[in-house]
Amino acid sequence: MKFNENGTPIAVRKQHEIEQHGDKRNDPYYWMRLTDEQKNAETPDDHTKEVLDHLNAENAYLKKVLSRTEDLQTELYEEMVGRIKQDDQSVPYLENGFYYLTKYEEGQEFPVFSRKKENLEAEEILLLNVNELAKDHAFYQIGGLSISPDNKLLAYGEDTKSRRKYTLKFKEIGSDVYLKDKITNTTGHAVWGNDNKTIFYTVKDSSLRSYKIYRHKLGTNPKEDIEVFHEKDESFITFISKTKSKKYLVIGSASTLSNEFRFLDASQPDGEFKIFQERQEKLEYSISHFEDQWFMRTNLDAVNFKIMTCPLDKTKLENWVDYIPHNEEILVEGMDIFRNFFVVNERIDGITQLRVINRKGESHYISFPEDNHLVFSGKNPDYDTEWFRLRYTSMISPLAVYDYHLENRGIRLMKQQEVLGGFDSSNYKTERINATSPDGKSIPISLVYHKDTKKNGQNPLLLYGYGSYGISLDPYFSSIRLSLLDRGFIYAIANVRGGEELGRKWYEDGKMLNKKNSFDDFICVAEYLKENKFVHPEKLFAMGGSAGGLLMGAVINMRPDLWKGIIAAVPFVDVLTTMLDESIPLTTGEFDEWGNPKDEAYYHYIKSYSPYDNIEPKSYPAMLVTTGFHDSQVQYWEPAKWVARLREFKKDNNPLLFHCDMDTGHGGASGRFKQLKETALEYAFLLWLLQKPGKSE
Repeated sequence: MKFNENGTPIAVRKQHEIEQHGDKRNDPYYWMRLTDEQKNAETPDDHTKEVLDHLNAENAYLKKVLSRTEDLQTELYEEMVGRIKQDDQSVPYLENGFYYLTKYEEGQEFPVFSRKKENLEAEEILLLNVNELAKDHAFYQIGGLSISPDNKLLAYGEDTKSRRKYTLKFKEIGSDVYLKDKITNTTGHAVWGNDNKTIFYTVKDSSLRSYKIYRHKLGTNPKEDIEVFHEKDESFITFISKTKSKKYLVIGSASTLSNEFRFLDASQPDGEFKIFQERQEKLEYSISHFEDQWFMRTNLDAVNFKIMTCPLDKTKLENWVDYIPHNEEILVEGMDIFRNFFVVNERIDGITQLRVINRKGESHYISFPEDNHLVFSGKNPDYDTEWFRLRYTSMISPLAVYDYHLENRGIRLMKQQEVLGGFDSSNYKTERINATSPDGKSIPISLVYHKDTKKNGQNPLLLYGYGSYGISLDPYFSSIRLSLLDRGFIYAIANVRGGEELGRKWYEDGKMLNKKNSFDDFICVAEYLKENKFVHPEKLFAMGGSAGGLLMGAVINMRPDLWKGIIAAVPFVDVLTTMLDESIPLTTGEFDEWGNPKDEAYYHYIKSYSPYDNIEPKSYPAMLVTTGFHDSQVQYWEPAKWVARLREFKKDNNPLLFHCDMDTGHGGASGRFKQLKETALEYAFLLWLLQKPGKSE
């Protein structure tokens, strides 16, 4: 391990050549990779020790440099915790005769799950106290809770490594009695057959792809479980679920651009699954059962999706008929089915909407007081109700749970997130504006700031972006964010191409050979905010995580001069090398998002923007890079290598800090308070940079 005169860790360079299509690249930090076996070995080998020494040195360096912010980090953390109602409870929902609740207790990190029979005045029955389960683990995560049809047994997944490999466990409800059955290496979700003794689950391969479905009989040895489906195409994942009607078990296969489903009567769990519609390239669909029909959300001749139906016994494509026709101006995102109504989740001009349709085909939209909002379906397990549960928020309105009467259109507030510490939404303002990209596209921007903040070109601003997988960044409320807003920050979300805010075409225009549009959009938003005096030219910060970390890596290579500082969380920055290595988790399922670089056209295009491959000898902004040692989606070595290479090339004295949490993975720390320590570190980094004149160490 080497250090420069300032104590900065300097990674050792080791020759490692990668050749593809006759193009040779030297990756001197390739050695930082460890296998799962090496990471989990009781006695680390010399290579593992070298990697761990480097990561620990980076963590120590960050702690040293930011030691002057420790009081500020504590202040921020206490602010954030102080806004949280610690003894909190979810709005109960009724399913199969029981009301289900999730509670948090004073000072506790994890939830308590419970239920009450038939009415809310009944005795409370404990399902799981996650605080007890997590107390001996540095990381602890619960997977899906699943109740047997007879309401007697609970199945749940347990992850203690943050690698998203769950062990399924089973317990008797109302007691501490656990069944002997224990199933490892699953996705954490169990689906019950209607016989109360058969469960189905999904397992992962060595690359963490969910690839097989098994059937297990309670009381038998899991080694004897029956494989019921094997997804052999490495670009697909598989999963299993149950229809809302509880009548069918459904196995799904999914890639980025194609789906396929199989179904089986849940009362005959030993039967054979029947294929619904064979996969076709670029045909996406999902299925829902209702009475004598299947309903499908699909992109069949519908770029923004539509709803179709078919008979129960005639599921092939030729039997599909339109129920809600395609509309080029409206993205159909999903649908809830009730006995007498449908509720369709739509997106119009980037804003989420809920449309109610009755059996006569008459429809109306549920109206909301704010134009720039986020609304979506809540938990709605019951067919036979005219009450629809929804969730609503905006950048100044804490998350609220409403029940909406589908017939008479009445609405009742069931609960709104309580923000302690004197929060008043009238103290903040939000707006939605648009910037124009170099090719003429209008890029939506959502803003929030304190009412006393003037748009005079003097403010600090944090710009957040993602722009991949068709994931939309919506204008939601964050009590954590108030710590920046109350210190004069404007917070902005850039809806760059690659998301799906403006419909499916918006996504298509920001992926594959169009990926650079995402970067151009983000840069044009930054320039627009500067030109229109939302931000001081020397106080613009940017942040993104995972694929949003790729966005950060690309824009600092393209326009390092724009940014005062960058936060890149679990950043996907070594795109070319990762996409060439099919042994790495998620790679094979990502070819329809980034392209397969074994195709020469995609190779050169990815190489032209991959952050790691485009670092140059020049000045870069101040940066904080974070990751988790057990990350299952973006391996820790990507940001570790990126930081090492940046240190080698950059020609500035701006701080470059790297934090690798040795206990966590892609989602960061478990527990509702521990996560806030990470955010406090990030915010302290931003505020520290504002206090530093000019160049820094």
